[in-house]
Amino acid sequence: MTTGEVARRLGVAPTTVRSWDQRYGLGPAARVGGRHRRWTAGDLARLERMCALTATGLPPAEAARLALHEAGAEAAGADAPPEGGSVGGGSTERGPVGRGSTERGSTGRGPAGSGPRGGREPLPGAREPLPGGGGPGGGSPGAEAPAPRRAVRARRPADGGGLRLGDARQECKGLARAALRLDAAALDAQLEAAIEEYGLVAAWQEVIMPTLQAVGRKWENSGERYVEVEHFLSWHVSGALRRHTPPVPPAPAAAPDRSGAATLLACVPGENHTLPLEVLAAALAERGLPVRMFGAAVPVESLVAAVRRTGPAAVGLWAQSRTTASRPLAQYVAGLEWGVRGARRRPAVLTLGPGWAGQTVPGLPHPPGLAEAVAAVESAVRG
Repeated sequence: MTTGEVARRLGVAPTTVRSWDQRYGLGPAARVGGRHRRWTAGDLARLERMCALTATGLPPAEAARLALHEAGAEAAGADAPPEGGSVGGGSTERGPVGRGSTERGSTGRGPAGSGPRGGREPLPGAREPLPGGGGPGGGSPGAEAPAPRRAVRARRPADGGGLRLGDARQECKGLARAALRLDAAALDAQLEAAIEEYGLVAAWQEVIMPTLQAVGRKWENSGERYVEVEHFLSWHVSGALRRHTPPVPPAPAAAPDRSGAATLLACVPGENHTLPLEVLAAALAERGLPVRMFGAAVPVESLVAAVRRTGPAAVGLWAQSRTTASRPLAQYVAGLEWGVRGARRRPAVLTLGPGWAGQTVPGLPHPPGLAEAVAAVESAVRG
């Protein structure tokens, strides 16, 4: 295969394949005329392993070392004598390399590390409730405190690919690489692992949202060259959120008190960014709070009709930009009443999203983040 064919199969740029050859020795076994690369099935398998390792967030140099070592071990195994025969000196020389790989893995830097996901420490406060932004996790009594995680600065490759994630977590880099390669299987696996390990709220705030923001910046700064990556990543994030949303018993159409009423979530008219509301809906359902989700760009008449029909304890209105945020709409929804005369109720309206910054509505809460929004809704519903 040519380099272009290999790049298409891997979902990377041809310059990336060439740089892996030049930097890490992952080149083909043969060249035509001494110059043009021609890749065999074995060469491709080694590159696929490289992609799989970097998709977990492993640094490319370490991923290349492991891919080459595994390929060498497989080749040695194919040439090994029958069971009971003697092993040559080449096998002895490879032994320290294997042991070094295991030792590095035990520190959490490689796939051979101990622990549920390669020995990596959990996010601070990942298993604790996160009202008001959360805090450091307590851990079990007597357990040794984990060493602080050192931020890893993602370096921009010379070929121009990749995302500038700054001091991002290894998980963020793995998600970004899988998204750039349009690798659905790797992306789903990374999202599932992050949510399972850290929980919905912490995974969104510490892993998923930073990656989405990095993809957005890449798109804005590259002349819309990465629109397909943003759509691809958003679709898979949405699917992961739905898979992790537990079923919640339906709320009555008009609950006699707030404790049984559902929360209504909707994007304001003209707003199509639904992912933040989807993760909020999933987090509320995780806490046993009924949710009615109406999604993108809900017309004013439909929103008002839904509020009057369902009598929600809380209404979350999402606006991504200031052009869609409407103070009169928020005030009107907050003034809606229902119920018998003398005991009428109104919804607690939350203005959600960066679009409300600078034009918040007096008397209506504007939670700055996901954890704060969950806490505000829970307070409105349960008192």
